[in-house]
This record gives sequence, structure tokens and C-alpha cells, in this order.
Amino acid sequence: MRLLRVNHKIGRALSEELRRRKLSFAQFDILAHVGAAEGGTQQELADSLLVTKGNICQLLDRMEESGLLTRRREGRTNRLYLTDAGRALFDDVVPAHEALIAEQFSALSAEEQVQLLALLRKLDRALAR
Repeated sequence: MRLLRVNHKIGRALSEELRRRKLSFAQFDILAHVGAAEGGTQQELADSLLVTKGNICQLLDRMEESGLLTRRREGRTNRLYLTDAGRALFDDVVPAHEALIAEQFSALSAEEQVQLLALLRKLDRALAR
């Protein structure tokens, strides 16, 4: 229960930050993934976000309409790229997001953060089996 409460508190703080920038969590995830590895396919993005290609299409449609990203057709696949506006938003929102997360975890020492990461990684792998 404590882990869920901590997740909820951090999620709420992150959600407020994204809301100020008029982004949903899903849009932020897409922006962060595409910005970190431009040229990937819609299917690769869907796989990394653990959603269906159909779900990702609707989000991509809205983000393309907003001028944040573009799809470039290559054969039967679409490759994803940020527009200049999308890149500017990425360059603004991703560092702010990372800083907010760092601030949330500042109650733990660097050593405790490393330990927590190792424990969460171990739990994540065990649950994936």
C-alpha cells in the first residue's frame, strides 16, 4: 500500500506539471519516446508503451494535428519524427519532468536511491515472469 501511495503522490505532482503544459501522460510518453529515438515506427512505439497500435494511432493523430510530430511513410510503415514545435516542447518538458522526479526522490540519499532502484528492478523482473 505504501508503494501505491508514493506512486500516487508522485503521479499527481507530475500530472499537474504536464497539465500546465497542456499534455496528458500518454502524450508525454509519446513525446519522450519519439524525441529520444526519432525515426522509430508506430509499432515499435506501441510495443515500448505496452499499448496496441490502434490506441497509439489516435494519440498520434491528435499530436500530428497539434503540430508536435509528423509521420513519414516508408513502405508499409510510418516513421515518427518531432516537428520543430515538438522538439522545442521536448527540450522544455523532459528536463522539467526529470527535475521534478529528482526533487520528489531527494528525501532519499544517493545510496538509498540506488538501493531502491535495484529493489524495484528486481521486483519488476520477478513480476514479468
